[in-house]
Parts: sequence; structure tokens; C-alpha cells
Amino acid sequence: VTENRSDLEDLHLYATPREQRFRRFASLEYEGQLYMTPYDFIQAVTSDEPKHAKKWRSLSKQELNQILMETPPVWKGSSKLFRNLNEKGVISYTEYLFLLCILTKPHAGFRIAFNMFDTDGNEMVDKKEFLVLQEIFRKKNEKREKRGDEEKRAMLRLQLYGYHTSTNSVVKTEGEDLVPRSYWDTLRRSTSQALFSDLAERADDISSSLSDTTLLVHFFGKKGKAELNFEDFYRFMDNLQTEVLEIEFLSYSNGMNTISEEDFAHILLRYTNVENTSSYLENMRCSIPEEKGITFEEFRSFFQFLNNLEDFTIAMQMYNFASRSIGQDEFKRAVYVATGVKLSAHLVNTVFKIFDVDRDDQLSYKEFIGIMKDRLNRGFRGYKPVQRYTTFKSCVRKELYSR
Repeated sequence: VTENRSDLEDLHLYATPREQRFRRFASLEYEGQLYMTPYDFIQAVTSDEPKHAKKWRSLSKQELNQILMETPPVWKGSSKLFRNLNEKGVISYTEYLFLLCILTKPHAGFRIAFNMFDTDGNEMVDKKEFLVLQEIFRKKNEKREKRGDEEKRAMLRLQLYGYHTSTNSVVKTEGEDLVPRSYWDTLRRSTSQALFSDLAERADDISSSLSDTTLLVHFFGKKGKAELNFEDFYRFMDNLQTEVLEIEFLSYSNGMNTISEEDFAHILLRYTNVENTSSYLENMRCSIPEEKGITFEEFRSFFQFLNNLEDFTIAMQMYNFASRSIGQDEFKRAVYVATGVKLSAHLVNTVFKIFDVDRDDQLSYKEFIGIMKDRLNRGFRGYKPVQRYTTFKSCVRKELYSR
């Protein structure tokens, strides 16, 4: 077992927030490269900090091969895949970034993602095409690297990518660094150019030097010869979104079919920059004295809507420009028109009671959208812990369940 806490803290100075989070939650090391287990990944997107101080456990080649041998094929995937794999899996840093992209994308974006990987247009994605992802995220990362000790930065690259790279080898487009881009935008922009650059050729070199991972074996088989069709790709992405939402929901439901409206508010306000969360919670408690509960289907539909937030923002702006107030009916209609998601009347009422601080039954959509954009950036915009209050009714319910 390797711990190296001083080195960990030292290299953190050269890491971006996402790199820092990956290194903080990763628990495995193989030939100098760090990996997350599926359990680590779930913890990274549902928890503020690892449950225990991480020690990077060194994997032997035999242990890695055993893990990969037990990886199920893509057609056996489910919304419990990561929970079933638990500690028996390895996820690289670039795959971690890819999975984060998936969590915040609408279902309509799944086809876009697939087409980005399918660089030869044959309606199938092979291992080589998928490995272009490795190069795209590596190039983006090198452009953002902090200046400083080259030896330290080289150590960090080795931990994240498994091989030493030189920033001098990166071909930069003029003006490319002037506009900051998300990893999704970088992926969308770069994969379309993959056939006209050195990325595809680099993927060949990388595949021969890097170890297989759980995702590569899951998608392309143990020999790496299988191809991934859109149906399996879509199912994987949908299952991952569902699994993370199920984990968050179950962490509050304690085995019940619903979570309280207050627990729903806690989940929404998590990972946001809201300064005074108590005012939102107090406002909601006064406005919804009788707890009805939020079902998982309602919970899931709301987060499907959040993944379509950009389209919804346009619809809300149209109401605003027409000098129309935003009531519950307008909100519900705008959500459906913009995203195709139908929110229940109770869910919409709950959202309004959380964010309608002046209690005029109208929503300040700018404030709402700003807070929800924070929520989509899980853990990367200065998490502020939300103080948790428990209603009398939820106390009774949990006490009964515990018996």
C-alpha cells in the first residue's frame, strides 16, 4: 500500500479542481497511474469527501487481469452496474471526465455523443475511436497546466494518464486558448476533427502502451475487438444517470417510496453557492406544512429537466421579454415545451415553495437558473455544506422504519 501524503499535497498545487477531486477519491495505482474503482466514482459524485483518507493501493498485473476478467459485457449492463462492481473495477482519469459529462447531458445529447465518437460514420464505435477521448482530454489538460516545477507536472501527468507527455508536442490552434471550454464542448469540437489530425494516429500508440480498464472491457470485450452500437451506448448512459439518482434518492428515503419535500430541497441546494440556505428551507416548511413526499419518478423527472436547462432558459427568457410573470402553470408549460419532460403539479409546487422567497407564487427564474447551474457542476464550484433540518413527521417515519 502506498500512501505518500506529502507528495499528494505537493502535487495538488499543480492540479486543477477536477484533477484534485479525482486524486482525492482514487484508491488504486497501477504502474504509476491512478484509478478510481466504481465505488470511488459513485462517492466522488454523491459525497463531499471520501469516507476515509485514501491510500492508493498498488495493483499487481494478476489482480488487474482478474478484475477485468470479471467485467460484464455491455449487453449485461444495468442501473446497478457500478454498485454491483463496487471495488472490482478500474476507471482512468479521462474516463472519469467522460462519465461526468454523461451525468449532465439530456437524452437527446446521447446521439450527439455517439456520433462524435463514430468518426468513420459506420454507426458503430470501436476501441480506437473511443481512445481518441484520451488524447482530447489530455490536450485540453496540458493547455490548462499550471506553470511551475516541470518534474512535478510530469509526475502529475504520469498519475493521470499513465505516461509522460511533453507540452511541446501539443499542436495548438491560433486563439484556441482564449475561450475556456467545458470538457463536453472540447469533446464535441475535437472529435469532429479527429480524422483530420494526428489524434487517431496517437490513439494507436496509446492503446499499445496503456492498460485496459473496466469501461474498455465493458464496451469492447476482453480482446478489444467488439464494437459498440448506439442502443448499447444509450442504455449505458441512461443507466448511469439513473444509478446516481437512485443512490442520492435512497440516501434520504431510508427504504421508503418517497423522500420528504425538505430532503428534496436539501438535495437541490447541495453543491450550490447559496449563502443562506436556511431561508429557503424555512420558507418551504412554512409553505408546505403537510408532508406528501416526492417519489423517485418525480425526482428523476426533475433532474432530467435540469439536464435540459439551456433549452429551458431560452423558453423562460421568452416569457420574461413578453413581460409575463412566471407562475406555476407557465413554469410547467415551459419545461414541457423546452424539454419534453412532464413535471407533476406537486413537484412544481414544491419547487416554487423552495425558491419563492417573497411568497407571491411567482418564480424569479434568473435566481432559480443560477442556482441550478451550480447544482449541475457537482462539487467543482466551492461546495458549502447545507445544514440539515428534520421535520417531526419525517422523524416519526424514519423511527418507524428503523423498528
